[in-house]
Amino acid sequence: MAITRRQKEVLDFLSTFTSRNGYSPSYEEIAAGLGLSSLATVHKHVTNLQTKGLLQRAHNRSRSIDVIPQRPPRKTMDRLPLLGRIAAGKPVEAIETAETISLGDIIGSREVYALEVQGDSMRDEHIVSGDYVLVERTRTAREGEIIVALIDGTDATLKRFYREGALIRLQPSNSEMKPIYAPAKNVSIQGKVLGMLRKYA
Repeated sequence: MAITRRQKEVLDFLSTFTSRNGYSPSYEEIAAGLGLSSLATVHKHVTNLQTKGLLQRAHNRSRSIDVIPQRPPRKTMDRLPLLGRIAAGKPVEAIETAETISLGDIIGSREVYALEVQGDSMRDEHIVSGDYVLVERTRTAREGEIIVALIDGTDATLKRFYREGALIRLQPSNSEMKPIYAPAKNVSIQGKVLGMLRKYA
């Protein structure tokens, strides 16, 4: 949550004062401590900090300005260690490497977003419900690419893309499901799939 320099000073003063004295300061004490001449200015800063979820006040008691403890930001891992290759067929010798990999290595400079898959129309591509597909934002696609298609401006679907004259065939990768045919003018491409993420735990 972004706060101004003065709001940070108010927040720090409140924390220090309360820690030292065991109770929160009055508006007058805040003004004196920060060299502010107007109680209205103190009230404005306190109100803004409360709106941002950093303070709470009880209106039925004095000295009721409490700093809300903030959770530390979750540590994000930009890169993962790439320790080598693992065989999915005949076993190979395990050799540890010192490489790393990140999503940036996969998507490069392209504009990419993620979508959670619902349904099993692409299960033969090993894309199933609960997976996340990485989608490059684009309005064009080649024959056979897996795309995010918008039909009639409202219905979105994940399918393989084929042109058949004036129609677009949106082909599921599931032998139990039939393709969707729609006039080309009614289908807009929202992006094409670059990759997939799956969470097991």
